[in-house]
Amino acid sequence: MKHLLVLLLFFMLACTTQETPIDQVLQNGQWIDLSYDFSDETIYWPTAETFKFDTVFAGFTDSGFYYTAYQYCAAEHGGTHLDAPIHFAEGKKTIDQLSISQLVGPAAVIDVSDKALDDRDYQVSAADFQAWEKTHGKLPDGSIVLLRTGSGKFWPDRETYMGTAELGPAAVAKLHFPGLAPDAATWLVENRKIKALGLDTPSIDYGQSTLFESHQILFKENIPGFENVANLEKLPETGAFIIALPMKIKDGSGGPLRIVAFLP
Repeated sequence: MKHLLVLLLFFMLACTTQETPIDQVLQNGQWIDLSYDFSDETIYWPTAETFKFDTVFAGFTDSGFYYTAYQYCAAEHGGTHLDAPIHFAEGKKTIDQLSISQLVGPAAVIDVSDKALDDRDYQVSAADFQAWEKTHGKLPDGSIVLLRTGSGKFWPDRETYMGTAELGPAAVAKLHFPGLAPDAATWLVENRKIKALGLDTPSIDYGQSTLFESHQILFKENIPGFENVANLEKLPETGAFIIALPMKIKDGSGGPLRIVAFLP
């Protein structure tokens, strides 16, 4: 799986002839956008500044041509975004230090939506991964694990998605949404070799976490996280290929993420 991207590109090129150009090869598959757009509806952590979008100019210039330009301001961690390992692990990789090869790979989608929609404090367990493996086999080395909790159905309703619509430090204690259990994070790093982990909630750790242990466990191993991933219900449990490219902020602990899936 280490060189799966190279193999995928080789396959596309090998299939490309004068009769079948590469764009037609890509059209035979399906692209799925796993990113929410950024707007005044974008959900951020209760203590973070929200997305701001201002007009610099929009309209016709004095010279007669049409022109638009805008400026935006945003916290690193909000909307569909990447958490770099440095976010919770001293001395580990910043967002600009992550290689592209670590941000692309085959998806393993773990569907716990039945449990997580019934229990908004649900934590994905090692048993959930083991149940997935009974059906699909061992998690492939170099895979990108995506946890489908069903929370995407609530976006962008902050109260149902996060457990509270309140903002500020006092709101953090009122957060309720699913996440990855610390013992499951430990099981992953000790028994499997994954590239990254993402999910359809605001945080890798569940809403009531105070120590963010799953972040710490993964990030100490330089395994980044993708949060607020969209449209996971559109992906099969296996067979998708993920491309997750964040804004390349030098020394950043995270940033906006454009993540897509390709289904051959």
